Amino acid sequence: MRYNPRDSRDLHRINDRIRVPEVRVVGDDVEQGIYPTRQALQMAEDLGLDLVEISPTAKPPVCRITDYQKFLYQQKKKQKEQKAKTVKVVVKEIRFGPQTDDHDYNFKLKHAKGFLEEGSKVKAYVFFKGRSIIFKDQGEVLLLRFASDLADYAKVEQLPQLEGKRMIIMLSPKKAPTAAKKETQKKPSPAIDKKPSPPIDEKPSEEIESSPSAESETNTSAE
Repeated sequence: MRYNPRDSRDLHRINDRIRVPEVRVVGDDVEQGIYPTRQALQMAEDLGLDLVEISPTAKPPVCRITDYQKFLYQQKKKQKEQKAKTVKVVVKEIRFGPQTDDHDYNFKLKHAKGFLEEGSKVKAYVFFKGRSIIFKDQGEVLLLRFASDLADYAKVEQLPQLEGKRMIIMLSPKKAPTAAKKETQKKPSPAIDKKPSPPIDEKPSEEIESSPSAESETNTSAE
């Protein structure tokens, strides 16, 4: 036997700790089938390997003849790979005031689109300071407008809800958030004549930047 079990903290019952009368044996270079446990232990010992119980609830329990330390390494490797494949959900926060102007609104709308395209969720909220809580209806309208303007990028996970001094809406990205945008870009312009349409000048980037006060209100990278 290559592995000597230390105590009950081991993840599997192996070798002499397997007390059932018979087991189903699997493994490489062994004849699979049901064997008396003593015979299965002898088979493992002859190969210089361990008898590892991998399915204790089966009838009879299933045991693999293998190198237990190598078996544990492979298990940890699989867990690590599965963890790496797990999608981490990132939530970006965007803050508004109840009296947010159009310039500030558009600045934050642009950042929200970027967050959603990256696959992050967006938690947008209106913060009511002091007596501004009287504008909570106005805050709800603003958040619903925000969700509507992001309809091509996000779906509403939570409708506007007042929590303390904040009214919050949660938006999660669509599977293909830019699909609608790409389709719009691919559509040809109506053919009035064969002359190409004149190019449309894009606004310089500085025109969509927020004022210092707007930047301080936007959480995460929008700040």
